[in-house]
Amino acid sequence: MTSGLDALCVNTLRMLSADGVQQANSGHPGMPMGAAPAAYVLWTRFLRHSPSNPQWPDRDRFILSAGHGSMLLYSLLHLSGYDLTLEDLKHFRQWNSRTPGHPEYSLTPGVEITTGPLGQGAAAALGMAMTERFLAARFNRDDHEIVGHFTFVLVSDGDLMEGISHEAASLAGHLGLGRLIYVYDDNHISIEGNTDLTYTEDRLARFRAYGWHVQAVENGNDLDAIEGAVRAAREELKRPSLIAVRTHIGYGSPNKADTASAHGEPLGIEELELTKKGLDWPDASPFFIPDEVRDHFGQAVEQGKRAEQRWQERFKRYQAAYPEMAQWWNRCMNRELPEAWDRDIPVFEPDEKGAATRVSSGKVLNAIAPHVPHLLGGSADLAPSNKTEIKGEMDFQADSYEGRNLRFGVREHGMGAILNGMALHGGVIPYGGTFLIFSDYMRPAIRLAALMGLKVIYVFTHDSIGLGEDGPTHQPIEQLASLRAMPNLTVIRPCDANETAEAWRMALQMNSPVALVLTRQGVPVIDRSRYARAAGLTSGAYVLTDPPHGKPDLILIGTGSEVHLALAAADKLEGKGIKVRVVSMPSWELFEQQPPAYKDQVFPPEIKARISIEAGVVQGWHRYVGDGGRVMGLSRFGASAPSSVLFEKFGLTAHRLEKAAVDLVRDRA
Repeated sequence: MTSGLDALCVNTLRMLSADGVQQANSGHPGMPMGAAPAAYVLWTRFLRHSPSNPQWPDRDRFILSAGHGSMLLYSLLHLSGYDLTLEDLKHFRQWNSRTPGHPEYSLTPGVEITTGPLGQGAAAALGMAMTERFLAARFNRDDHEIVGHFTFVLVSDGDLMEGISHEAASLAGHLGLGRLIYVYDDNHISIEGNTDLTYTEDRLARFRAYGWHVQAVENGNDLDAIEGAVRAAREELKRPSLIAVRTHIGYGSPNKADTASAHGEPLGIEELELTKKGLDWPDASPFFIPDEVRDHFGQAVEQGKRAEQRWQERFKRYQAAYPEMAQWWNRCMNRELPEAWDRDIPVFEPDEKGAATRVSSGKVLNAIAPHVPHLLGGSADLAPSNKTEIKGEMDFQADSYEGRNLRFGVREHGMGAILNGMALHGGVIPYGGTFLIFSDYMRPAIRLAALMGLKVIYVFTHDSIGLGEDGPTHQPIEQLASLRAMPNLTVIRPCDANETAEAWRMALQMNSPVALVLTRQGVPVIDRSRYARAAGLTSGAYVLTDPPHGKPDLILIGTGSEVHLALAAADKLEGKGIKVRVVSMPSWELFEQQPPAYKDQVFPPEIKARISIEAGVVQGWHRYVGDGGRVMGLSRFGASAPSSVLFEKFGLTAHRLEKAAVDLVRDRA
């Protein structure tokens, strides 16, 4: 049970958390107060980490999936000796603070992931655990082990209610990830009241059905029982573990414990004073830390240095025994690409029939994969359609963790979060595929990848009404505009096989998320001896062709499969005496990074006659065509019919584009 120094340490976590929320007059004190004993046990008795080097590769990962309880994490980090001061704790939730309302990756030392939307941390942790096993299988040798850490996750009722937790837990059980341990803060309270209002299934039976090792600790203040459960979980290496710890939200508060009001509002000055008094707290002043508590937690600094030093010594022996593998390890951990990694990316010959860009993407992926062995990924049960399989490589399964082909199952949201966890862990470049329409299922995870600036590659195929007969439920209309609206996400929609090759080359070199948007239907491979090189893709938009003589009268702008319509229309317009520039614009985001002079070079301000064409909603295109231009796109959902019929019925044809161009030039004459 909790007594003596242990009790003082646990109550310090509680009081620092409550004081921080009270000073900010905003936040969530209840969860930290209830979960403090479990967090204390993890951080002082199990967690291998190095506060002086938060990025030590073989550290255990701790994820606070219940990110609303962030003051608990900040208190742990401060007390354990991370570069987070008491002043930082006092500025909880304030402008430019390093202690925001929910933990944010790269802002606060020791925070492994941005958590806020419930369930995201729990699912991303699976990606971390998968990466640990992949790297262990790839790099460890019988006589030299350099990878062997655990991923601990503090999850709440809300985390486990969210659907994404089901996707992740199901896959984790299937994969037998024994180094993944959930500590479940089972406090029975959500914002609306007792969880009995909505949440009455047998949670433990649910996880047993997933194939997890499940334990229950009935008293959330029993440190020895919590320690015993964590120890048993660490020893179970064939199954992931769930430890349900029965806690009491707002523990210690005489009037708010076990109530919904303890969840998301400060205790109040009077209630906080009563709480401190009831817990025999030695000093009522805010942010008080007893010296013996600081000394006890502070041991983590030297312990971490020693643990890291032992690992460094192991790595030196590994380096001597396996120099080539050690070199690869350093390259992976430093996020470096090997020399000439792109030397086998194919150059596709002109072909009027061509191929779907998803097919070209699969060929490019398989040209890259042999040279970048830390590139791995898969699809949400759509690998044959997305062309995401690495040929000749094994599947990542419980008996083959070295496999590079990931099978996510029909779990798009879970896949998105798993990819985030993989990128956050480090050492790998993850990619994941599905149909563009199902990016909607992934959007929360994609948004977090963009927020954190993670190196994740999305392979989104079946990018328009061009997928045909499956109909409007599967035809993405607004998804391109939606993804483009997301800051820090680069969307690339290549027009042919060679732009697809350049898109992959660009994606591998970027250090932020990239969405490759690819066709199901075949598109011609452009003759680059007649038109500009596909390398222009790196600028986001480039002049594909200009009139042979004189300045253009008109600019046609296209992306993806619609670029070919623009080229066909341009040929017809030249015959009518209208001089046309065709611009391929695969990526708005890359174009916006270019200097003004380049933008004006592609879109000369004096040329007002401009038309864009894209098989998606028209939203956003007026930015590039201007007030005097026209936008050809869709203003309704699709329909079920062959793709050629759909393009005709929706007016996305070279003939319609030609007519619109003639009308626009005539109107401006």
